[in-house]
Amino acid sequence: MDMQWIYTINVIPTLMKGLKITMLIAVVGILMGFIIGLLVGLIRAGKHNVLYRIAGVYIAIIRGTPLMVQALYLYFAIPMLFQFDVSALTAGIAAIGLNSGAYIAEIVRGAIQSIDAGQNEAGVCLGLSKFQITTSIILPQALKIMLPSLCNQFIISVKDTSILTVIGVAEMTHQATQAVSSTFRTVEIYTSLALLYFVLNTILSFALSKLERRMK
Repeated sequence: MDMQWIYTINVIPTLMKGLKITMLIAVVGILMGFIIGLLVGLIRAGKHNVLYRIAGVYIAIIRGTPLMVQALYLYFAIPMLFQFDVSALTAGIAAIGLNSGAYIAEIVRGAIQSIDAGQNEAGVCLGLSKFQITTSIILPQALKIMLPSLCNQFIISVKDTSILTVIGVAEMTHQATQAVSSTFRTVEIYTSLALLYFVLNTILSFALSKLERRMK
């Protein structure tokens, strides 16, 4: 097979356009997922029976179905059911947010439940409300425990954005596929894509590791 690695250089500007979309989806999606995960995790760590069951159903549905199916459902099925239009980018962000939220919820629940029960009792003795105990005593300690898992989830979400090419989101994988379809340089372009993902995630892993060490 005749390899023309010049295409590796030529495709970089195209992939960089996709990189901006990839990072936008990952950052906004993980922020959305953190908010959802924090709320659902607090519910799962609490004792409200009805909310606990509802949160459990959400987690079971998300963890029991592939992200690709979730993205397809959000982009095609939901708008058809409720008669409204949604952009591929919005559906992609929602898919990453809802998906990561289910996993973050379990991270939050585990971190909260790992805190010594005596911390809660001490807060009660000090006359603090349940909300004050949670926000001032429990969550700051839980955050340090959950930080490594949250950083790992962010990297997973960056890689998961590649799945969103199925709904036409113009992230890196979609841009690479479009370039392959017009140039037929499959090996060169997909090698460039793989290398870019590797470099990106290596940089993110290093940066997040430094953040973890500073938070200890």
